[in-house]
Amino acid sequence: MAKVLVVTSGKGGVGKTTSTAALGAALAQAGQKVAVVDFDVGLRNLDLVMGAERRVVFDFINVIQGVAKLSQALIRDKRLETLWLLPASQTRDKDALTDEGVAGVIKELRDKFDWIICDSPAGIERGATLAMRFADTAVIVTNPEVSSVRDSDRIIGLLDSKTEKAEKGQRIDKHVLITRYDAQRAARGEMLNIEDVLDILSTPLLGIIPESEEVLRASNLGSPITLNNAASAAARAYLDAARRLKGDDVPMSIPSDRKGLLDKLFGRRAA
Repeated sequence: MAKVLVVTSGKGGVGKTTSTAALGAALAQAGQKVAVVDFDVGLRNLDLVMGAERRVVFDFINVIQGVAKLSQALIRDKRLETLWLLPASQTRDKDALTDEGVAGVIKELRDKFDWIICDSPAGIERGATLAMRFADTAVIVTNPEVSSVRDSDRIIGLLDSKTEKAEKGQRIDKHVLITRYDAQRAARGEMLNIEDVLDILSTPLLGIIPESEEVLRASNLGSPITLNNAASAAARAYLDAARRLKGDDVPMSIPSDRKGLLDKLFGRRAA
């Protein structure tokens, strides 16, 4: 049965779009049929991270308004046959998204894919609430900083009150994905540690993504980290997170990107 997953956060710049691309690619690498959907109308960054910006002809809003069919707007990834992108519009505002229009597109996607991953805009405005509206599962992306975690706590409240499942008296599955984590900085008290984050959010942990230049490099190259450098610590953490989403029992560990630092000292590309 198809699952609709929203990747959301209260604060911008935490790695939400990067995580959408990485989790989508990881699930597709595992043989799942995946559609990643960009809800950030007016900005549209998911196509850049996926390396598909030059292939956008029709977008999400075109489908909602009947200008194009869903099959015309979906862009198939060149590297993975089971990964597709539905891009957002850069020329419209978020008011072009309607409850009925989004519901119709999500319903059609459910018939075609195993996973529909909705990349939500940051915050609590219309695009964000519609991205979570029809979700079965949510991944709340947060950095280990007080402001980011506090904003994530507010998003959890919205997931428990503003979604279709909440209105039916059902609970949406929620998971926390901690990004840009540095164990050494946490030990020095320069950022929150894992226990602090989980105590505040009281939500199961999906994964811990280490601070890594490889993630930024992959985004700049238009390739999800799990494809661009599958051996990196960040990629392995995303691959493990995707397995947990599928229901696999994967031990949780705090990944380290120290090997990348050593490689840089010796002038080699990070592994």
